[in-house]
Formats: sequence, structure tokens, C-alpha cells
Amino acid sequence: MMRTRAAALLEQPGKWQIVDIDLDEPKEHEVRVRFAAAGLCHSDDHATTGDMPTPHLPLIGGHEGAGVVEAVGPGVRNLAVGDHVVAQFVPSCGRCEACSSGRGNLCDLGMYALSGCMADGTYRAHLDGADVAQMTMVGTFAQHAIVPEFSLTKIDPEIPFHVAALLSCGVPTGWGSAEYGAEVKAGDTVIVMGVGGVGMNAVQGARARGAAHVLAVDPVAFKRDKALEFGATHAFADIDEAADFARSVTNGQGAHSAVVTVGITTGDHVAQAVNAIGKFGTVVVTGIGDVKDEGLPINLWALSMMQKRIQGVIFGMGTPSYEITRLARMYQAGTLKLDELITTTYRLDEVNQAYADMHAGRNIRGVILHES
Repeated sequence: MMRTRAAALLEQPGKWQIVDIDLDEPKEHEVRVRFAAAGLCHSDDHATTGDMPTPHLPLIGGHEGAGVVEAVGPGVRNLAVGDHVVAQFVPSCGRCEACSSGRGNLCDLGMYALSGCMADGTYRAHLDGADVAQMTMVGTFAQHAIVPEFSLTKIDPEIPFHVAALLSCGVPTGWGSAEYGAEVKAGDTVIVMGVGGVGMNAVQGARARGAAHVLAVDPVAFKRDKALEFGATHAFADIDEAADFARSVTNGQGAHSAVVTVGITTGDHVAQAVNAIGKFGTVVVTGIGDVKDEGLPINLWALSMMQKRIQGVIFGMGTPSYEITRLARMYQAGTLKLDELITTTYRLDEVNQAYADMHAGRNIRGVILHES
């Protein structure tokens, strides 16, 4: 076994604690990764609050990350020692019905994501002899981790790790919410509700698709100002203001689509978005909230008679390896902003402060640098 440092959740609700973890050697179709950077996504915070129950504790946090392959187990075909990789928060085996039909974001192996075990149902990390789960099978809040090869995408080593880490979740999820979820078309009016690490990329995606009006909504002035730099044409503190503007530029109809990327999404947020779109409009629900929340306070008559649509989204509805690779190319070509998403970098032992900063609205995306 080798030993490594990690930020783990020992109780729920709880705070991240820095612990020393023992790692097994990689088994079949697994590799050992030395993570250099980890993105601080709100989803991990849902684990600390209990909004997202975790079946197994302790749990190493982190599902955004990039690093280097240090060792490979038996049967690994597509990765080698020294490869630079980006973690996928959803695996893609390439063989199940979802993967083979082009829906790699819904791979059957995703059933293990919240339990944090490997595909054989066992664990590779241990704390004082007890099995330790890894967030979405990766656990990027660890300096080293055993990760299934189908949860990693090889990237160009010229891309800095702190930038590459964002391709694990926030960037493809936000971008795909606009491109695939909302199916934004040239000339559309689009509302993005919540412009943090995911919503800001929905803004980028909507503008790249040719939307005439991209309306960013967020109560935090800093985020509204940043949204204008990422392609929003207008920014509002309140969804009702954005909806009024959308109607003013669409002959009273309303927005063509609204993407909900609020950090703690509720049924009321979705209902507000449904009221803000016009006929045959689409509401994309990307943000998550308390797993126990059910029900939407929406008018079913209007939903049917106005032919509106509510679309759930995971990983932007795209196949992870394809989306990570093409978005990386766009970054290298200068057509996708990634460096500008990173507001603050942190050491691993500053993880709780990083999430406090997120809640205070100080960051678009914070990033842990493991080697700092």
C-alpha cells in the first residue's frame, strides 16, 4: 500500500477533514492517478450538508480533477504511465446500452457513483483499516487515487492541470445545458439562472450558439459583472426582471429557453423558469438541491397548452470523453474561456474555507492545487 493525503467527509452533515489514506494497487481496468488540481463544485458541498446522502462513509470528496497516470492495472488499454488525464464525474464504459446508443453520460456504471466504490463493488482507499469511498468513483480531493480507466479522459499535456480540472464537470455540464439541453438556436433569447461555475459555461455556450440575448440572473453583483465578460448581453438580480426583458424582445412571448443552474435548486426556481419562457420553450434543470424535495408548483394547463418542455441534464447530455476532448480543443484555439473561470486557488487544507468563499459568492470556481 501507499499512503496519501485527502479531504474526506467522516460524518454527514459534516466538514471536510484532512486525513492520511492508504491506497491499494490498481486492479483490472484501474489506474493510479496523482492529482495535481481539483475543482470545487457545489455538488460536493451537497454531500457535506446531507442534501445528497452518501451510502458509505468515510468519503473522499472531489469529482473535478486533472493529473498524471502513475501506474496501470491489468487490462488497461487506453492509458499509460505518464499520460495526463481529466477525471469524469460520470463513467462511460462504452459497452452498455446507454453508451452504445450515444448516451455515455448515462452509463450503467453510474450506479456506483454515489456509493463511491469501484465497478466490482469494493474499495481501494482505506482509513485505519476501514474502506473509504471516493466521490463519483474518483475522489479528486486526494493527492493520489485509484480510478477506473472509464472514468478518465486523456488530454494534451500542454493544457495546465488547474485549467484541465474544470473540464471534469462544470464546463461540459454548463455548455451542454445550452447546446444539447436547451438546443439554443441563432437569434434565441436565453435566460441562465445562477451564474457560478456551471451557469457561466451555459452563458458561454448560449452565446457561441448565436443567441441574440443571453440574460444572466444572479443575486451576486460580482457574478453578474463576470457574466457580461463571458458573453451575457444583460444581467439581472431577479428572474422576474429577466422574464420581463425577455418578453419585451420577443413580442410578449417570453424566452426561448431558461437554464436553471442555481447552487441549491428548488421547485420554485423551476416554476419561475417555466413562467419566464414562451410557447414551445424549454426549461433545462441542471442544478440540484435536496434529494428529498419533490414536486413543481407549475400550471399544468399552461405546460400542455403552451407546449413547454422541462428537460433534466447530467454532464450536459454529452458523452464525457468526447465533450472533454472537444472543449479542450476549443480552449487551445482561444474560443472557450477557462482560465477566467478560476477566481481563487487553495491548498488542500483550505478546502472548508474554499466552500465558505463559494457560499459567500466570492468565486466563480475555486481550485485546489495539490502541490502548492
